[in-house]
Amino acid sequence: MSRPVFRFAPSPNGRLHLGHAFSAMLNHAMAQDAGGSFLLRMEDIDIIRCTPEFERAILDDLAWLG
Repeated sequence: MSRPVFRFAPSPNGRLHLGHAFSAMLNHAMAQDAGGSFLLRMEDIDIIRCTPEFERAILDDLAWLG
């Protein structure tokens, strides 16, 4: 049987909020508990509002969360 994959796919059109942080942490914890992997996928299809600065901020915030 294959290992489960859990993902977090924010859109980099703003900073993370509490709901994003909770979702990322929950999926990461479930991946660890299930022996699976955690995948971060940036949903950057909104070319007008998504920016590299917001993408970097999301990565920084997730790194701060651990």
